[in-house]
Amino acid sequence: MKKILFIEDEAVIQKTIGDVLRQKGYDMASSLDGESGLRIAKSMKPDLILLDLILPKMNGFEVLKELKGDEATRDIPVIVLTNLEGVGDIDRVIELGAKTYLVKAEYSLEEVVDKIKKTLGE
Repeated sequence: MKKILFIEDEAVIQKTIGDVLRQKGYDMASSLDGESGLRIAKSMKPDLILLDLILPKMNGFEVLKELKGDEATRDIPVIVLTNLEGVGDIDRVIELGAKTYLVKAEYSLEEVVDKIKKTLGE
């Protein structure tokens, strides 16, 4: 069973997407802030991380930079799932090593699941 860590500060979004992914057979872990998300990522070593950019304690850009700068977490694919739509934000996360950038409002749950499956090679 593939493990996914979802770092998202909006509990409703976290629960909704987490429930769908559990139904699809994924083992889910979650965090409501960047700091604990980074800690969980280092201890859990998930197969994939879903990451919001607007987070308390440590923003998603900082989390992504830390993940990609650490040998233990460098190879974990990260999908950014956020409401930020700026071209500069997109360029920045891709440069930092994110696999995909999804704007929450533009994707259905099924499309998010499809992107996760594709990233995991399923």
